[in-house]
Amino acid sequence: MKNLEQHLSEYAKYHRDQRNIYTHYIGIPLIVYSVFCLLSKPAFAVHLPLIGTINASPALFVWLISSAFYIKLDVKLGLIMALITGAMVYFAQPIAQYGVGTWLAISLGIFVGGWILQFIGHHFEGKKPAFVDDIMGLAIGPLFVLAELSFELGFRNALKEEIERRSGPIR
Repeated sequence: MKNLEQHLSEYAKYHRDQRNIYTHYIGIPLIVYSVFCLLSKPAFAVHLPLIGTINASPALFVWLISSAFYIKLDVKLGLIMALITGAMVYFAQPIAQYGVGTWLAISLGIFVGGWILQFIGHHFEGKKPAFVDDIMGLAIGPLFVLAELSFELGFRNALKEEIERRSGPIR
């Protein structure tokens, strides 16, 4: 399995234009949220001792698996991702409560909007999206956005330097 630096560096090779990265700051969270909206229906009540009743859905299972993956790559970034995506799962549940037509219209509208931003960014970049060559790009994209934001805030400088050494600087 690739480590954090390898995954982010491979993804970063397709994202060296700052305008592309900025479109990803909005586009990727929209896409992730829309997927959780889509996966929040159907949901079924599950009673857990000591916790109570929770709504279990495919979104919850995807969240658990993706959180474990991110935490395995990097504990700090993984825990932050788990919190952010956990909030997305929580806020996706009300969307799933709508009727099928409204639920699909909202979820797919958000999904399409996110992808439009992605393709605008890749137009600036002049490169295809990373997932075209490696399907793991779909899972690494959200972590890349979090890592890039952390770099802009002055955190994880060693990680930033390693990614730039492997992938080149941002233009």
